[in-house]
Amino acid sequence: MFNRAVPKDDPRVEAYGTVDELNAALGMARALGPAAVRVRVEALQRHLVALMGELAVLPEDADRYRAKRYPRLEGSAVAEVEAWTGELEAGGTRFRGWVMPGGTAAGAAFDHARTICRRAERRVCTLHRQAPAGEVALRFLNRLSDLLWLLARESEERA
Repeated sequence: MFNRAVPKDDPRVEAYGTVDELNAALGMARALGPAAVRVRVEALQRHLVALMGELAVLPEDADRYRAKRYPRLEGSAVAEVEAWTGELEAGGTRFRGWVMPGGTAAGAAFDHARTICRRAERRVCTLHRQAPAGEVALRFLNRLSDLLWLLARESEERA
C-alpha cells in the first residue's frame, strides 16, 4: 500500500494474506451456512477487510492511512463476536472437547475457517513482535476462532 514494496514472505504479507484466506473460507461457510447466520458472517467478513487494510500498512504510513479514513477494526468488532458467542452458548451450543469436523458441509466450512483463523492469529502475533499490529486485531482473531468453533457445532447440531 502507498507504493511501498516488501518481500512476498514478509511477516506483514503473511499476516494480511492469511486474513484474506480466512475471509475466503468464511465466504464458503456463509454460502453453505443457514440463512440465519449469513448476514452476521458477512459483517465478520467486513471486519476482516478492515483488518487486512490495517495490516497492509507500514508503520511509517499509518498516519496517512488514518487520514484517508479507511475502515478500521474497532473494539466494537470484538464485542460483536463475544456477544454472538454468548448467544450461542446461551442457546446450548458449548465447548465440549475435541470433535471430528465434517458432520455437515457448513460445519466443515466453519471448522476450516476456524483453523485458518488460528493461523492468522499466529501470523499477526509474529508481525506484532516486529511492529505493533494492534491488540484489537489479536483479541478479534482469538475470539473469532472460538465463535467459528461454536458455529460449526451449531451447524452440525441443526442438521
